[in-house]
Amino acid sequence: MSDPLTADSTAAVDAAITSRRSVRAFAPTPVPRSTIEDILAVAARAPSGTNTQPWQVHVLTGAAQTELARKVQAVFDDPEARAGHSEEYAYYPSQWQSPYIERRRKVGWDLYALLGIGKTDKARMHAQHRRNYEFFGAPVGLIFSIDRVLQQGSWLDYGMFLQNIMIAARARGLDTCPQAAFTQFHRIIAEHLALPANQMVVCGMSLGHADPAALENSLVTERAALADFVSFHE
Repeated sequence: MSDPLTADSTAAVDAAITSRRSVRAFAPTPVPRSTIEDILAVAARAPSGTNTQPWQVHVLTGAAQTELARKVQAVFDDPEARAGHSEEYAYYPSQWQSPYIERRRKVGWDLYALLGIGKTDKARMHAQHRRNYEFFGAPVGLIFSIDRVLQQGSWLDYGMFLQNIMIAARARGLDTCPQAAFTQFHRIIAEHLALPANQMVVCGMSLGHADPAALENSLVTERAALADFVSFHE
């Protein structure tokens, strides 16, 4: 079997990977269902242990997407109601340490600086975070779930599937934003999507065309140098 990759296709793959970013403002331009299906079909070539393929994808557009946003934002805006919702799994560490805490703070303050949000401006911080739950204006919202019987290895496989979606979207001129923010409101999501009891919400994702005029989309996050995370053993 011949290798389908050429110098040109390698450059295209690299460009799709390196141009991927978390877009936080989308244009309302619709994404055809056929394009969504193509992206998910390509992404499903992700590897998984013994070919278990642990992913379940729920595609929201139109009224279904708008209504989920309304339900979640209503709870998010009510501190008392919000206190009754928590994540089912720990995405972040319970105690932050270096270098992770510095990276986390930097990306947050860099975003707020672009938007002119001061460190004491709680109202605007709340409003910005709230935009997660309307998928940042994207015409397509994706919710991902996994069978509760599956273990940590399947979650690693899931990450490769999610990355494939984002790269396949970039190859088609689209952008994405993977969103762990949805996990706090998994009960609302499960009810809205009529998820069976065995399904756990993994995360959400916005999909669409980036709004080129939005300041937040000019944010470029830093990456550590190879020497900081690579060790060669010869």
